[in-house]
Amino acid sequence: MEYISIMFMQGLSFLELKYHTLLSYLINLSHVVLRKVSGASIYNEPCIDRLVELRTVLERLRPIDKRLKYQIDKLVKTAVTGESSDASSFRANPDNMVSKLDEDADENEDEDAATEKKSVYVPPKLAPVRYDGDESAASRQEKLLERAKRRALSSAMVRELREEFLDAPTELGSRVDSGAGPSGPSKEDRERQEYEETYFTRLPETKDKRKKRKLPTIGSLANELTNFESDFRVLEGEVMPTKKRKSSKKPTGKKGKKGFKKRKSR
Repeated sequence: MEYISIMFMQGLSFLELKYHTLLSYLINLSHVVLRKVSGASIYNEPCIDRLVELRTVLERLRPIDKRLKYQIDKLVKTAVTGESSDASSFRANPDNMVSKLDEDADENEDEDAATEKKSVYVPPKLAPVRYDGDESAASRQEKLLERAKRRALSSAMVRELREEFLDAPTELGSRVDSGAGPSGPSKEDRERQEYEETYFTRLPETKDKRKKRKLPTIGSLANELTNFESDFRVLEGEVMPTKKRKSSKKPTGKKGKKGFKKRKSR
C-alpha cells in the first residue's frame, strides 16, 4: 500500500485533524467488516477499541465544527471564486453584529409601539338614537295619536269638565298625581311636603317661590286655554298629532353699543 503525502500548510489544522480522524475510523471499520465477511471472530480485536475512541473524538468535534462553519464557508467561497485569501478578512466582525442587533431592536420597538396603538380600541362618539326601522308610518302615527289622547285627557281643563258634568266623586289622588299646575302641587312641592312631615321641620322658602305658590302664572293659564281646542279636536279624531319642532329663529334685537364717556376738561 502506497502512502501519498498531502500538504496542509495553507489549510486549517482543525480540518486536518478531522479528516485524519475520519480516515482512521473508516480504515478500522473496513477491517471489522472484512473480518465479519470472512467468518473470523472479532473478539478481543484492537480495532474495536480504536473505533470507540475515534467515534468519541468525532462526537466532540461537532461543536467546534459548528463554530468554524462561517470561516470554512468563506475559505471555500474564496477558493471557488479565486478572490484574495487573506486570513484576516475571514474573521467575524463584532461591530456588524452589534449594529444588526441594534437595528433589529429598534424595528421591534417600532413594531411593538404600532401594535399597541392599533390594539387600543376607541369607541366612536355617537349619540344614542332609538331604532324604528321595523315600524311603519301608520304604526308611528298611531302611537303619536295615543300619546296625544293621553295628554289631552290628563289636561286640567278636560279634568275639570269631567268633574263638573259627571256624577262620579272627585278623586283627590288623581288630581295630586297629575303633575304641576293650578289644580295640583308639583313634584318639587310634594317632595318638600314629604320632607317637612317626616322630619317635623320647615324648610326656608324664597320670596319668588312664595309668589309662585300663591298666584298661578299667567303663562300656564294661557297655555291651557290655547291647547284646550287642539286637545278637544284630538279626542274627536279631527286633527292628527304632529311632532313639535324647536324654532330655529334667532333673536333679531339690536343691542346698543356701549361707549366710554368723555371727561370734561376743566
